[in-house]
Amino acid sequence: MTPPDTPPHYQPLPLPDRVQLAPGPSLAAARGFRDYMRKRHSVRDFAPEPVDRAVIAACIATAASAPSGANQQPWHFAAIADPAMKARIRAAAEAEEEDFYAGGAGMEWLRALEPIGTGADKPHLTIAPWLIVVFAQRHGVTPEGERVKHYYVPESVGIATGFLIAAIHHAGLVCLTHTPNPMKFLTGMCNRPAHEKPVMILPVGYPAADAVVPAAAKHKKPLESVMSVF
Repeated sequence: MTPPDTPPHYQPLPLPDRVQLAPGPSLAAARGFRDYMRKRHSVRDFAPEPVDRAVIAACIATAASAPSGANQQPWHFAAIADPAMKARIRAAAEAEEEDFYAGGAGMEWLRALEPIGTGADKPHLTIAPWLIVVFAQRHGVTPEGERVKHYYVPESVGIATGFLIAAIHHAGLVCLTHTPNPMKFLTGMCNRPAHEKPVMILPVGYPAADAVVPAAAKHKKPLESVMSVF
């Protein structure tokens, strides 16, 4: 669904913001941001310390500013702080994860996860002060109830989720990309329509004083193996 304030036809608008830097400052900024983002870690050990709702809202607003196919913004973010709801989500997620780790995932997948140290128990889903559930809208719906085709939904939601994770880090918080499989239970729990697909849960908060990360997570592919220059 196209946002309601979008002009019906193409109308060029002068670039409203310019953030260009000279070559030297540009390189310094790029390297500085690289180094800052390298301090981002996926954390499973959260402190119960509360996080203000306004901080979460600002992070989600950043995600909602991401580019998307035909500017249809095919996403929804359910922010959950209610302890009882988080407990229900944890119970449902752990039920799915028990089947996953009992063999439903297949031995190859489970072996790949061994260095990460994950298991069926997910205490972070109740300890973290916030859970953000990311939904992808398979299609839009007009106010009259008519279906509207959405384009590049996985790509658009992936970009927005990247914005969200970066915003969470910039706010001095940590998060975890958690994807219980399957996740259909989240649609009903979050009161979302059937055409929205849950794609990820992000527990968000401060790291516990004794938080750890798997050593394997610090091993990143070298730049020359992930970048080609022509």
